[in-house]
Amino acid sequence: MGDPVGPTQEFYTRWARLYDLLAVGTPGIGSLRAAAVDHLAPQPGETVVEMGCGTGANLPLLRDQVGPNGRVIGVDFSPGVLAVAAERVDRPGWENVHVLRGDGTQPPVNGAVDAVFASLVVGMVDDPAAVIDQWADLVGAGGRIGLLDLARSTKPIARPLNGLFRRFVTLANPRSVRQSTSPLSTLDRRVAAAHRRLDERCYDSQYETHALGFARLSAGTVREP
Repeated sequence: MGDPVGPTQEFYTRWARLYDLLAVGTPGIGSLRAAAVDHLAPQPGETVVEMGCGTGANLPLLRDQVGPNGRVIGVDFSPGVLAVAAERVDRPGWENVHVLRGDGTQPPVNGAVDAVFASLVVGMVDDPAAVIDQWADLVGAGGRIGLLDLARSTKPIARPLNGLFRRFVTLANPRSVRQSTSPLSTLDRRVAAAHRRLDERCYDSQYETHALGFARLSAGTVREP
């Protein structure tokens, strides 16, 4: 028997195909993903783990960076989205890209890891700073961490769009998010905490905003303890 599937996993499994269409077809999302991976800057031959890889939209970008001699591992806890990710890997026959089921907050990865990447993940965890610490410990001093997240924009020109962003957040997330009393405030707080902790753990962290301030990109090299 496989591991039990909870309500959140069931949500992403049920809507895996639609989620994949949004992940690759939303206008501008491809350029955001590419910018975030470029920001992480994995090198040829390295091993990169993507925590919460979803349907694998970032896996081709990461493989392009590490090349055929590198290795990419996608981790996600939802069997439905992992099945789509596996199809994305199997079609071109990539032997150095693998997906496995597991919790990104407790990485099921053994061996040396050069970089960790997470896209639209830290806003879903209760203690994002602690998760960044786990990932920093996994890659060790000299390893890289990169994040791509969405949160409400603080730019005056974009504030009228925050209402639309709220609809996106509530519709694109499981019931636990939709029924929370302040989903956007929680998302904003978690994203800010994760990016702040990345800055604290890295000696050369870089932070950027894109898409009128709705997208946050951070990346850096982990410092010595």
